Amino acid sequence: MTPEAAQPSGSLNPPWIASYPPEIDWFMPIPTGPVPELLERAVRRFPHNPAISFLGRTTSYAELAAEVDRVTAGLQKSGIGRGTKVGLFLPNTPTFIVYYYAILKAGGTVVNFNPLYTLEELTFQAQDSETEVMVTHDLAALFPKLEELMLRGVVARTIVVPFRSVLSPLKGLLFSIFKRSDIANVAGSRAADKVIDGAKLSATSEPPTPVAINADEDVAVLQYTGGTTGTPKGAMLTHANLTANTAQIMAWGVNLKPGEESILGALPLFHVFAMTVVMNMAVELAAKIILIPRFKLIEALKLIDREKPTVLPAVPTILTAMLHYPKFKSYDVSSLRFCLSGGAPLPIEVKLQFEDVSGSKVVEGYGLSEASPVLTCNPVHMEPVAGSIGPPLPGTIISLRDLDDPTKEVPQGERGELCAKGPQVMKGYWKKPEETAKQFVGDFLRTGDVAIMDQNGYFSIVDRIKDLIICSGYNVYPRRIEDAIYQHPAVEEVTVIGIPDDYRGEAPKAFIKLKAGMTATAADILKHLETKISKIELPAQIEFRDALPKTMIGKLSKKELVAEERKKRD
Repeated sequence: MTPEAAQPSGSLNPPWIASYPPEIDWFMPIPTGPVPELLERAVRRFPHNPAISFLGRTTSYAELAAEVDRVTAGLQKSGIGRGTKVGLFLPNTPTFIVYYYAILKAGGTVVNFNPLYTLEELTFQAQDSETEVMVTHDLAALFPKLEELMLRGVVARTIVVPFRSVLSPLKGLLFSIFKRSDIANVAGSRAADKVIDGAKLSATSEPPTPVAINADEDVAVLQYTGGTTGTPKGAMLTHANLTANTAQIMAWGVNLKPGEESILGALPLFHVFAMTVVMNMAVELAAKIILIPRFKLIEALKLIDREKPTVLPAVPTILTAMLHYPKFKSYDVSSLRFCLSGGAPLPIEVKLQFEDVSGSKVVEGYGLSEASPVLTCNPVHMEPVAGSIGPPLPGTIISLRDLDDPTKEVPQGERGELCAKGPQVMKGYWKKPEETAKQFVGDFLRTGDVAIMDQNGYFSIVDRIKDLIICSGYNVYPRRIEDAIYQHPAVEEVTVIGIPDDYRGEAPKAFIKLKAGMTATAADILKHLETKISKIELPAQIEFRDALPKTMIGKLSKKELVAEERKKRD
């Protein structure tokens, strides 16, 4: 779809065009193609630049491309080709990047799996996606789960890459000697006959067989998401979807220079945000990816201080954790020039404080798995609009639809469901035509998020449709309550959910984590809220916690709290 073909009905120009960043053309042509071409371009332009830095081992782009070719050939010899579903069950290690590009180059489809999934969650996703082969490391935290999947016949084979092989020689030796309890006994596994040795697979000297990829039609990634219903579904992201979103984000980072950037890979690559904004964008830039197996605050700060990344994709909780760390200012973070925050609302005070301390620009973007994922983003060099997710990326149309009748647009300034179309929007849900039909209104993707648009075409998320609390017949939006509570100086994090109420039907309950060394009572919070929200919105209960539940990428999570409250009633 070209931007010109994506004009909103009844409008010669989208409302955000007049206030669009002057350096960016919303009507720009958006290049698409097979995802492996990102790596091929990088190695042609900057073969000797560092591609990955991981626990003391550095890999150049030429070395990465050569390893991807060897693994591609090995996969093809193992029978993996066009349309084969291959699952990645990995933390952030170089193996993830190598196999991601190799699977796609072989014509296969990547299925991303969270390495913390339970056996039940793995079984559901593997069966639903029809994953034939899994890729993992020989770690005791990972392999036994896949061993059980193979024994149950859920997946046919597993490629096991020795973790030692991704470390520097010295660290690899020390790991095999002192971390033996962390290594799974793959050779002695009851499913050993179904295991493919990753070291042998990549030892081939034969070149891979070229595969013709139809970028618009071929599914590169099945990205599982709850969508608006909460039921896990595989979003079919084509090669064109992913390369389009990479190009759109590249255009937004107006000062990013190919061959000169380095990106901190603290977010998990199996998550769509990091897959695109850390990995694919870094490869398109021929940037160095500084990988962390899993985000740990002190380790991340030490890496920033030592390796000087220029780009930090993050979720707000990462930025908040850094700001609230007492020794934060003892680390040099001045190398950071561009921070892209996503996954959750970014409080304006966190943005401004982090910019003040680091000297970098922090911009908030918005997206979802079904959109590869980024749809909107605040401009880098324009005045921030508090609470805004910014205008749409180039070639992207946002339409706010009536909450009762999504076929109708709402007037400017009124709440509506955020619906989007653009070259990054998914092909549909894997083998779920009815769910796909429900997720679209016409050719617009329904996000399930409620938003408003200001006169400049900037959007602000009000809440999720399903995250609505009905109090005495009134609509109460948790996001509004959370924003008000965040303004209390003692509050570090807050999550608001709906709980049953005998009088009102439902009532808000707030779970609050206070800043270190600060105190507040429920009465203090309620007094603070009296002038900020209506009485119907005031929390019926306030509970203080030492920590609030989060997802793997650090987003505050409500489902655990909802389950706890439900258990109290059962």
